[in-house]
Amino acid sequence: MKTILLMENQKPPFNRRKFLTNAAKIAGVGAAGFIYMKGCNNEPSEVEPGPGNKHVFLTNPYLVTLESSKAYIRCITNLKAYSWVEYGETEKLTNKEHATTNGLVNANTRIHEIELSDLKPGTTYYYRVASKNIIEFQPYKVVYGETIYSKFYQFKTMDEQVAETSWLILNDIHDVRGSYEHMIGLNKNEPFDYVFLNGDMYDDIENEDQVIELMIKPCAETFAAEKPMIFVRGNHDIRGKYAREMLNYFSFPKGPFFTYRHGPVFVIVLDTGEDKEDAAAVFAGLVDCEAFRKKQATWLETVLQSDEYKNAPYKVVKMHIPTHYTTGGKGELHCRELFTPLFNQYKVDLVISGHTHKWGVYPPNDIHQYPLVIGGGPRTGARTLIKVKANMQQLKLQMLDDSGKQVGEYLIKR
Repeated sequence: MKTILLMENQKPPFNRRKFLTNAAKIAGVGAAGFIYMKGCNNEPSEVEPGPGNKHVFLTNPYLVTLESSKAYIRCITNLKAYSWVEYGETEKLTNKEHATTNGLVNANTRIHEIELSDLKPGTTYYYRVASKNIIEFQPYKVVYGETIYSKFYQFKTMDEQVAETSWLILNDIHDVRGSYEHMIGLNKNEPFDYVFLNGDMYDDIENEDQVIELMIKPCAETFAAEKPMIFVRGNHDIRGKYAREMLNYFSFPKGPFFTYRHGPVFVIVLDTGEDKEDAAAVFAGLVDCEAFRKKQATWLETVLQSDEYKNAPYKVVKMHIPTHYTTGGKGELHCRELFTPLFNQYKVDLVISGHTHKWGVYPPNDIHQYPLVIGGGPRTGARTLIKVKANMQQLKLQMLDDSGKQVGEYLIKR
């Protein structure tokens, strides 16, 4: 194993709360476009305004997870509608799929998820999304309006047997406009299989407009119509009155913490919850992350004892709050207490985190016997793009700052 530590971000400390408050103001998040859901305290709305109140997609379609035999395609419309996906192995799109629940076709909604199943591993599929709004929905009469279609797109299913995989990682965007486009652009034309969003992509989530405009839309326009975005929450993604509704816009078929295998890499994803203690006054008794993390630790040990984990050439963990090099909040220390002993005992190869807004590459030591890579923060000069590429000979991680300069690297040889 070869470890290269180029440098650690030494930017002077800044007022985190002041920055996040100002960022939200700059973003200009609006209050329009709420959608009513069970448990949502926001004012319900039937319509998100479109041009001339026409039926439109509010974003490009987007892939939020991808498996070897399945794909989950999502779209959001401004009017309540029935939506479906036309797809195939050629541009002729010979198949059609819609979503159903307990014998009913999903309809009369604005947030649409269509699962494509029985797909072939490592295979390219072409698709487009279609939607027709529902003008009238009575027990014995349904009146449809306009049918609209997305552009044509393509995606490739995952393959556990593929010889090589590569992916990109972003963290701590904190609603800053233009960051997705700029940071993904630093990859230039190099191939990648998916983008992993490692938490704190949002700030204190207040409404649907924020969910769409400050993450889903820029991701869908930049890459996610053809390359999946895999998302795990950070502590800021679970704050705000709309945080409980935000999960309706993403797909977590295995739950909020999960594993997946692509090529030679077995990935474990943990949702680290809040960095403060549950009893903090600001949470008003509405946070229960300590029990949530304990549940994950129990699940994690089972995963680490599995053949899938043991037989993988590389074992990588991704989690927003790092186990070390934090300011010592109660939630941060709880992550260290629960997860470091397991990572040490079962010899994970690499842990990738964010949260601190201070990028760094930390080699194994007597306390954490695994390398720990921490991505940067939201402000210009502190943002990072992490690139990972793995084959049977080596796993290589590179970290670029927002000027495109490499600031960190870690290499594992087999």
